[in-house]
Amino acid sequence: MAEKTKVLGDCFDDDSGHASSAAEGWDKTGKRDVNYFSIKEIEALTGVKAHTIRVWEQRYEMVTPKRTDTNIRYYDEADLRKLLNVALLNRNGFKISEIAELSEEQIRAKVMSLAIEKSDHENQLQALTLSMLDLDEQAFEKLLSTSFLQMGIEKTMIQVVFPFFRSIGIMWQTGSINPAHEHFITNIIRQKLIVAIDGQNARMDGWGKKYMLFLPEGEFHEIGLLFANYAIRARGHQVVYIGSNVPYPDLQVVYNAYRPDFLFTILTSPLAQVQPQAYLDAMSRDFPNATILCSGMLLLNEKELVVPSNVRLMQDFKEMLSIVSELN
Repeated sequence: MAEKTKVLGDCFDDDSGHASSAAEGWDKTGKRDVNYFSIKEIEALTGVKAHTIRVWEQRYEMVTPKRTDTNIRYYDEADLRKLLNVALLNRNGFKISEIAELSEEQIRAKVMSLAIEKSDHENQLQALTLSMLDLDEQAFEKLLSTSFLQMGIEKTMIQVVFPFFRSIGIMWQTGSINPAHEHFITNIIRQKLIVAIDGQNARMDGWGKKYMLFLPEGEFHEIGLLFANYAIRARGHQVVYIGSNVPYPDLQVVYNAYRPDFLFTILTSPLAQVQPQAYLDAMSRDFPNATILCSGMLLLNEKELVVPSNVRLMQDFKEMLSIVSELN
């Protein structure tokens, strides 16, 4: 994750939104202080209006904001965790006056119970976020396993996991999570998907199409590719999984040996060593007998992209499942 860098003159007071004279929340090297949140950031992360947060502070002493040396109010990571918990309980019918009487342990227990017992996606997202912040592997794994059992793997990935990744985007931007959090959640989800993939018994009668899955050179985030691997195998097709960061000449070697009916790839990272239009054109030219299924923000954000005739561009994973089922 690229560190958030300080832009002079673009720092705001957390109470009024007016320009502050000091860049609060940054250390002397220009790095984001991960234990500093303005009330605007707390509002965005919890979904609770700033005015409501202040009422909870003043009337129920739910949290106590700190003050910087220049008297600017801020909240720390413990405040964020508590407010995430309180917001979830309040959204599920608990009165603030009741929540204020509960201990931290009781609040957390009720949150976990709600997330597991209710199939409400917002509850699950909130609980996953809290488990991630606490680096609580047991809680995160239990939430994911329960959702897999209740909803199935495909629905969990599309309705919970991928929205979860999107929901923590703002936390990434504000610096409230770091690479350790990303590695923590990614490894657990990755392990779950690999177990699910191993549970798919390959058909031995030659039925089904042949798929080749890979990420281009410079692309390393393979959760989406692993999910595609699972979904394609679950429909009885054959898959050769090349993985992430694959140099283009290696693709040609595997293609010539495997002769797949379909190629599947995702272009997301701006650090990927590809130019979207040129990459599509090269694949279309070099793999003419295959249908190439592609997705990812690098492609979807390319306004003047010309899609070759043997390439299908997918908007999301729901469309991917539809296409793979359609091509049975």
